[in-house]
Amino acid sequence: MAQESDGQTGLSLLVLHGPNLNLLGKREPGVYGLASLDDINKLLEAEAQRLQVKVSPLQSNHEGVLVDAIHAAVGQHQGILINPGAYTHTSVAIRDAIAGVAIPTVEVHLSNVYRREEFRHHSYIAPVAIGQISGFGPESYRLGLLALVHYLRSTQVFCSMSV
Repeated sequence: MAQESDGQTGLSLLVLHGPNLNLLGKREPGVYGLASLDDINKLLEAEAQRLQVKVSPLQSNHEGVLVDAIHAAVGQHQGILINPGAYTHTSVAIRDAIAGVAIPTVEVHLSNVYRREEFRHHSYIAPVAIGQISGFGPESYRLGLLALVHYLRSTQVFCSMSV
């Protein structure tokens, strides 16, 4: 699903949803809630319009598709908001792709991964992300978007001041 919102500031953000997130609203609602992926994308779209930025969501159950999207983001997007799902704990490939493109990235999770099984406590993504937000349901995405936009705008201001 590729939706885009037109922004006024020139900021364009790639939103990546990892494996099984297409099942949101049906899969383990006690853990992930009742919001569907479409609901989350609509929430992000509304927030992006409010912030005057562009968001381009993509969901895939395939690691290579996510890696390719990260590579393709160079020159297209200034930031990445990612919920890598289960790949959080397993994907060196996604971690290396994020590190390789050097695009500021925020990692988000619907559930608080640190209150869950021990294997979920480790993230390969966190060390290459500018931050991580988890445990707030769909609001994690909105908070992640806010944080990413704030970071990018602060960085732009700082860079223009130092020139």
